[in-house]
Amino acid sequence: MPGPPPSASGPPRISVLDSLPDAITPESRKCENRRRRVMPQTLWYAGFLHSMRKESEVRKQKAEESPPTAPSTNSKPSGASLARSAAVVGVATMISRVLGLVRDQALANFFGATNAMDAFYVAYRIPNLMRDLFAEGTMSAAFIPTFTRRLTTEGRDAAWRLGTQLINALIVITGSLVLAGVVFAEPLTRLFAGDFSEVPDKLELTIRMTRVMLPFLTMVAVAAACMGMLNSLHRFFAPALSPAMFNVSLILSAFVLVPLMPRAGFEPIMAIAFAVVLGGVGQIAAQYWVLRREGFRYRVRLNPADRGLREILGLMGPGTIAGGAMQVNLLVNTILATGQGTGAVSWLTYAFRLMYLPIGVLGVSIATAALPVLSRHAALDDLRQMRRTISHGLRLMLMLMVPATVGLIVLAEPIVRLIFERGEFTPADTQATALALTCYAPAIVGYSAVRLAVPSFYALGTSLTPALVSVGTVMINIVLNLILVRVLGYQGLALGTAIAALGNAAMLLALLGRRLDGLDGATIANCFVRIAVAATVMGAAVWLADQWFAARWPDSGLWIQMLTVGSEISVGLVVLGAMARLLGIAEFNQAVHQVQTRLSRTRSR
Repeated sequence: MPGPPPSASGPPRISVLDSLPDAITPESRKCENRRRRVMPQTLWYAGFLHSMRKESEVRKQKAEESPPTAPSTNSKPSGASLARSAAVVGVATMISRVLGLVRDQALANFFGATNAMDAFYVAYRIPNLMRDLFAEGTMSAAFIPTFTRRLTTEGRDAAWRLGTQLINALIVITGSLVLAGVVFAEPLTRLFAGDFSEVPDKLELTIRMTRVMLPFLTMVAVAAACMGMLNSLHRFFAPALSPAMFNVSLILSAFVLVPLMPRAGFEPIMAIAFAVVLGGVGQIAAQYWVLRREGFRYRVRLNPADRGLREILGLMGPGTIAGGAMQVNLLVNTILATGQGTGAVSWLTYAFRLMYLPIGVLGVSIATAALPVLSRHAALDDLRQMRRTISHGLRLMLMLMVPATVGLIVLAEPIVRLIFERGEFTPADTQATALALTCYAPAIVGYSAVRLAVPSFYALGTSLTPALVSVGTVMINIVLNLILVRVLGYQGLALGTAIAALGNAAMLLALLGRRLDGLDGATIANCFVRIAVAATVMGAAVWLADQWFAARWPDSGLWIQMLTVGSEISVGLVVLGAMARLLGIAEFNQAVHQVQTRLSRTRSR
């Protein structure tokens, strides 16, 4: 329904967060010209621009025939809305990440850093690599802007049709990849882990688990499409919580199926491989019921000529390269680590999981909440609001990630000991994993910034730039790893990856700043300096607290470890908060307020 008539003070303004189909402004006429300047002049893009020109004419005619729409009374400033949405995602993701820690604890308890665990992580790396490249991150970043534009301009029915088209296309594409992977599992595994052949049955076990886990790719691709649709509708909680189903599947299987596997003629670790596939099914189920409540109905329908589908798949091509730097770098680490002896693959994997925890809980939350907002700003050609949203997101990330980096470096060994050191995970494994975690930690800031920068390029209709930067980052990482692994062993692989991640972020942000005529660099730099000072003081306080506890309880049990690590983290948070207030870091107060608000709402439910 049309809103109230415009005020006499001027023409009505449309909120960029408004998803009404008829919310058309004169600014929309600039979109096609902007796309003409920024998108590569290929034959496909020429056809795309022609179709967008037709769409613009239809939208203009609708705007002339329809009464003007009043501004939404519920719209919020983009900064506050972004922080609130990030808090929603953060709470759900926190639940999933806590379960992920329990999952890793269970795996470490049953299998430690043994040959079986090395084999599982290499086998899982293969479908997980394809998942990361072709499904979750890249697909969501390419899909959400297109889905949001169709939702805004044509309504939900048209958007649902596009979602169905994408799901079916992903099933066909990933199904073909899975079939090829099953057939060629042996040469594929030998390519990644040829050194495993030196240990009896280690390579063969890796091949068997690879074949079992490959269907996980198709399931997670469909789950990622569901996530993209829900995020476009600003339904963040269920998609962020869905990975918890994967973690629950592995936890239950570790305790229930692992003891039963030998009776069925399988190695105990095979229970975890079967659980990976069940976890993929759970991720779809956790989101599909929410989509049905929103009105989505799945149909067996695939039209390769659909303009929106072609646009998404066209962005996914270079977007796969752009978003794949981290995954390819991890694959390089895995390949080189297979020659570093038993346990090296597991040490690096455990360390990466801990390093990625703050990114998964906080960095991904901010990026997930920002992408639909950025897409609406780009659709309206509002570069000023895009700059403000990106700048605000970067400052929030710095406020959260810089202290997290310092904290993980200072408390690497106590944290690893507390989480993993039990069962088959030995004190030697703790020390080795902690060293890898210390080297990985600087990547937290880099990966978080990339999570926001790459989708910003997609929202602008530009995927070639991040793709080229990604290729350069992979080359840098390979060179660094080949050099550092000879000097530092497996630790050099983690350090090389961290350096490459920071370089990737720096290049992307510099190019994004040029594309948007600046990113409020002076404000971001000033904020970073103040955050770095606060984090340094925090790190010193935490180190002193750790030394004090270690001197009094050198050989502590689990409960004392929980008390000491919890106390050290509390000391760090108190000191960080005091320094943030002293230095006037507004992002700290805003982040704390939004998280507290969301937690209180969650408890009230």
